[in-house]
Amino acid sequence: MNDVYFSSDLHFGHSREFVYGVRGFDSIEEMNEAIVKNFNEVIGDRDDLYLLGDLMLGDYDNIKYLDRLNGKIHLIIGNHDTANRVNLYREHGFDVLGYADVVKFYGYRFYLSHYPTMTSNFDKELKQATINLYGHTHQQTNFCNGIPWMYHVGVDSHDCRPVEIHTIINEIKYEACKAFL
Repeated sequence: MNDVYFSSDLHFGHSREFVYGVRGFDSIEEMNEAIVKNFNEVIGDRDDLYLLGDLMLGDYDNIKYLDRLNGKIHLIIGNHDTANRVNLYREHGFDVLGYADVVKFYGYRFYLSHYPTMTSNFDKELKQATINLYGHTHQQTNFCNGIPWMYHVGVDSHDCRPVEIHTIINEIKYEACKAFL
């Protein structure tokens, strides 16, 4: 199996200091280039990259950054992903999955959405749970209020890099163990 990566909230072209400045950049151009570089350092052409919404602002000017990302790109629609942008993503050959989707990797089931969503009870074994991978919140921590079944994949909590599926699974296992001690 190829490697599988997740991320969200790239916000290519969102030229607001509260987006790029908080991430440690002096300009939107610097942020855009750093995200492309960081992603392509770890993602190969055959890898799968799931982007969970809010990919860019400005339709035609910023699709070029998505086109430069390695891997087969699968998209979940976020609140900044307008109908025009979604059509543009499809025109550029990206796999648009809709507003949410369920995928299974290594015996674990993941509910992919832009927004944090409560998907499981805490009394389930991890492989019986449905784990929510989400973005939207721009939080700098990986878990939603310490809930081990809700994992933030956004660039804001991963140093403007994608996060690999095994890293996610291992962090969730660790957080789940802490929750039940």
